Amino acid sequence: MNEVDAARARLGDQLAGLTEALVAGAPVPDGFDERLFTVARSSLLNKRASEVAHTWPRLAAALGPQWRATFRAWAAERPPRGSLCDGFDLARYLAVTGGIPAGPGRRHALAELAAREGHWRYDGTRPPKPRRLPGFAKRWIGRAKTRVLTA
Repeated sequence: MNEVDAARARLGDQLAGLTEALVAGAPVPDGFDERLFTVARSSLLNKRASEVAHTWPRLAAALGPQWRATFRAWAAERPPRGSLCDGFDLARYLAVTGGIPAGPGRRHALAELAAREGHWRYDGTRPPKPRRLPGFAKRWIGRAKTRVLTA
């Protein structure tokens, strides 16, 4: 390996460490101002929380003022996987642990999760894929839509 390749490899390792520290809670790399680094990490978590709230509005509404703190605590050690996956993972976690507060928002948040589970096939590791409906279900839904529209 020549000097240029070695320098590229070192830079790649440093960038990977920086990315892990910013989005997945790894320690702050050497040579960075810890206070400024913490501000940047916090900003990225807030941005992520906003994106997930936009994709999962009923879940965010159910948590109300606790949304940002709940999301940040959950996401602090997890790398981002996109707002749909992050929302799926958080919603499933909160549904299992009882983290969605009681009240009318709880029902809406659980209905949002159930609707997403019905529409997407997601195993928690690979990106979600739309579920395919059998032909008879598509025909039945089509007839139901027609009846509603003509009634």
